[in-house]
Amino acid sequence: MDELRFAAVGLNHNHIYGQVNCLLRAGGRLVGFHERDDALAAEFSAAYPDAPRLGTLDQILEDERIGLVVSAAVSAERAELAVRAMQHGKDVLVDKPGMTSLEQLASVRRVQAETGRIFSILYSEHFESPATVKAGALVAAGAIGEVVHLVGLGPHRLRRETRPGWFFRRQDYGGILTDIASHQCEQFLFFTGAEDATILSASVDNRSVPDEPELQDTGNIQLSTGRATGTIHVNWLTPDGMPTWGDGRLFIVGTTGTIEVRKTVDLAGREGGNHLFLADRRGVEHIDCSDVELPFGRQLLADIRDRTETAMPQERCFKAMELALQAQAIAERNREKN
Repeated sequence: MDELRFAAVGLNHNHIYGQVNCLLRAGGRLVGFHERDDALAAEFSAAYPDAPRLGTLDQILEDERIGLVVSAAVSAERAELAVRAMQHGKDVLVDKPGMTSLEQLASVRRVQAETGRIFSILYSEHFESPATVKAGALVAAGAIGEVVHLVGLGPHRLRRETRPGWFFRRQDYGGILTDIASHQCEQFLFFTGAEDATILSASVDNRSVPDEPELQDTGNIQLSTGRATGTIHVNWLTPDGMPTWGDGRLFIVGTTGTIEVRKTVDLAGREGGNHLFLADRRGVEHIDCSDVELPFGRQLLADIRDRTETAMPQERCFKAMELALQAQAIAERNREKN
């Protein structure tokens, strides 16, 4: 396969632009898109004028020249779309969350196993973050010894006036842990090298938007692999004065050192994002990661060609969502009790 031809279906979240650009940078070719909403379609066409708008989803699914379907549809609709695409012989790349229920996860897992297609989620706070990619290389090289604890912080700005109606409906968006914290669940598995983990505790709440009772604006998870523990906190509480959408941070504690990643902003005053701080037996070092290569797109295209799992193991893709969904269920049961 000399060129990967891909199509976009469902443009409901602007993460679709990150997905498409990731594939274009890697050498993929966007050959069309399908979107029912005219406003979303017009915005997408302005960004990618050479990609035709197709009238039906079937035009994409039945085109054997299209190898990959990418989607940032309404969160609750992504699993069904992925199932249909895989059943039509397509590999799939979706925005997080890849699904909004454990039942949807089971369905996607079953069809992926039956078809042998690739189902991937672009966990962008890992794969589109140069500083996080660099942290992974340092951990793999033994820079801080064995990882014993990880703290993942994922604050986001709500930007309420820009959000569509489905964003505030629990059935559609899946809950804050399913949504945002799936990023941190994937990073916890990645940095610890674990294939599974146990949710120790989880909580969600609505603290700032009481007139939107189905929205959860804060959430927490404690989890463990048996050898490493993790703390995850996510929220929609980034203040307006923050110069970026959220001060995403990652703290990794190893047996011989620590790493702190400041993904989007350094409140100490350094310009830009992608700052990494390494502390080990020799001292403390600041590493500017802004020029670190992002290999995910290139690796995914190679996986599609070679039927390998170099971009992300299939099971880790699923397990991160399983942990986030389990935590979401635990948190909502606890909230109902209280």
